[in-house]
Amino acid sequence: MPISDFIPDGLVPLHAILSSVGLLIYAVGSHALQQRRHPAAAIGWVLLILLMPEVGLPLYLMFGTRKLPKAVRRADARAEPGPAPAGVPDWVHRLTASMALPAPASYQALHVHADGADARLALWDTIASARVRLDVCTFILGSDDFGDEVLDRLAERARAGVAVRLIVDGVGTWMGGRRDFTRAAEAGVQVARFAPPFRAPLLQPWRGRTNLRTHRKVVIADGLRLWGGGRNLSGEYFEGRGGEAPWADLSFDLRGALVQSAQAQFDADWVFANARRGGAFEAAGAAMPGAPDAVVAAPGLPIGQMIPSGPDFADDTVHALLITSCYRARDRILIVTPYLVPDENLLTALALAARRGVVVDVVMPARSNHRLADIARRRPMRDLAAAGARLWLTPTMTHAKAVVVDRHMALAGSVNLDSRSLFLNFELMTAFYVPSEIARFEAWIDALRHTAQRARPQPVGLARHVGEGLVLWLAFQL
Repeated sequence: MPISDFIPDGLVPLHAILSSVGLLIYAVGSHALQQRRHPAAAIGWVLLILLMPEVGLPLYLMFGTRKLPKAVRRADARAEPGPAPAGVPDWVHRLTASMALPAPASYQALHVHADGADARLALWDTIASARVRLDVCTFILGSDDFGDEVLDRLAERARAGVAVRLIVDGVGTWMGGRRDFTRAAEAGVQVARFAPPFRAPLLQPWRGRTNLRTHRKVVIADGLRLWGGGRNLSGEYFEGRGGEAPWADLSFDLRGALVQSAQAQFDADWVFANARRGGAFEAAGAAMPGAPDAVVAAPGLPIGQMIPSGPDFADDTVHALLITSCYRARDRILIVTPYLVPDENLLTALALAARRGVVVDVVMPARSNHRLADIARRRPMRDLAAAGARLWLTPTMTHAKAVVVDRHMALAGSVNLDSRSLFLNFELMTAFYVPSEIARFEAWIDALRHTAQRARPQPVGLARHVGEGLVLWLAFQL
């Protein structure tokens, strides 16, 4: 029975007009802004606009943007890269250069945090080390004792004359418990909520930012020292909360030229979060160097590279790097992620790597903090297990995000292996290329894997198969 049978006769022409206009806006917007979409997301938007244009069109205008207009122009900056620095695979160097990513740079004093207590001490030390400028970006700042201490320490630095900026995601602010930033602001901390969904002018549909979240997590002191990884600034990510055990998470800190890339990315995010108010901080004095556009390598020091991804890049940078790595892997792919909901391309690349003899280990929690994600992961788990991949389930919540490929690259940072993280969020990973440094991340993940049990997914009945399919259809928005 056609949808028009449920619409009063006088409204049928209006419905048809709205459907046509909505589909035209979707087609033109997708083409003009190069909004390449996951097939499930594209089908979902088309059906919603076609069947319920009165609802679908406003939702598309508010939530449908996946890439920012400036991201298209970034692709024009591509140039033929110079020779790859020592230790960086040539294919990685060419691929990252083609996507306008920051160039590799040297670093020193890498510290991979053993656990939450170690991460907390490193965080306090990084904050205390700031003398001129301190920048913090997080998805969630918890409304708990740990979040209180973070703000207290930022306020102390601000009162000492350090220029302090804090970015907290607009949705993450609600998820963390609607924290009050008044006292920190009074102490001199500049606070920006990144794309708050319920505040004008972000509800203006032509801005298209409502569904775009920052998931980047960094603390940068004086443009010289970086603390980063997957931890939000809340108690459960460090030493536990409410009497519960802390989550297993991965973070690190380092120093050196590589920090300049993270600093430049934060500066761009600050401008985005503050619209036209972004210049106020620079006027206060604290100019720092931008991201290197050519390789910055100090003799004898290891080389790393910042790999940001999100709506501000024309390409899906981390996704492209992961897929290419899977096809080039020869020995082992080691992954830790809280959520395993990859798109079909990445799932196929991982499965084919396992089928041709690469050892594929995926570590994840037996039960995560997102029930829908646990349902959505069942089908890809069965596909990977059938291909020969080994799936490991940790007894407690694991929030770490890292990928190690063959000892030629380790990626660690904020990206989950789900479609929202890979295709919608503003994210930041760091690539490490020195085998001895890569081995440290591999050892950290393997230690976690040894606490886990091997998962052996079993076939399911028709009803569960259909239910999983429906959840996967929505997984792009998880």
